[in-house]
Amino acid sequence: MSVAQLIGKGLLAGSIVVAASEIAKKSAVFGALVVSLPLTSILAMSALYHDTRDASQVADFAESILWLVVPSLALFIVLPIMIRRGWAFEVSLVAGVIATIAAYALGVWSAQMVGGLD
Repeated sequence: MSVAQLIGKGLLAGSIVVAASEIAKKSAVFGALVVSLPLTSILAMSALYHDTRDASQVADFAESILWLVVPSLALFIVLPIMIRRGWAFEVSLVAGVIATIAAYALGVWSAQMVGGLD
C-alpha cells in the first residue's frame, strides 16, 4: 500500500469523525447514527479484499468483528451512567474504556471457548 493510499484512508477516517462530531452538536441522535454505521468495518473489509482478493479471509474478519461488537457496548453503558451520577467526563471515559477492555477480554475468551475466534 502506498503512502498516498494510507494518507487517503486517514483523511477519510478523520472526515467521518469530524462530520459525526459536528452533526452531534446539532442532534445527538443523528451524530450517533453516523458513528453507529459500520463504516470502519466496511472500509477495512473492502481494503482487505482489495489487498488480498481472498473472500474467505474477509468472511473470517467479518465474523471476528461480530464477536467483538457486543463487548464494545460496555463503553456506551458505563460512560452515560457515570456522567449522569455526577462523575467527571474524563473519569467516566477512562472507566468506560477499562470496562470495554475487560469486556473484550471476556468476549475473546468466550468466543475462543465456542470456536468463534482463532
